Amino acid sequence: MGGYIVDFMIVALLVIGITATNGVLTSAIGLKFFGGKDKSEIVDKSVSLQSGWKSVGGKKK
Repeated sequence: MGGYIVDFMIVALLVIGITATNGVLTSAIGLKFFGGKDKSEIVDKSVSLQSGWKSVGGKKK
């Protein structure tokens, strides 16, 4: 039974890891080849929306 759980966890971690990596790579490739001249428009808009937000979590310095 323990072997089954270990195998299940390994497969689950691989599936999640490969899916996450695939998403990041696909997004980067899509922006590079199909992003046009306004590649950073979405990132800039996100940063401008988030400016002034309070930091949540972490240690205070």
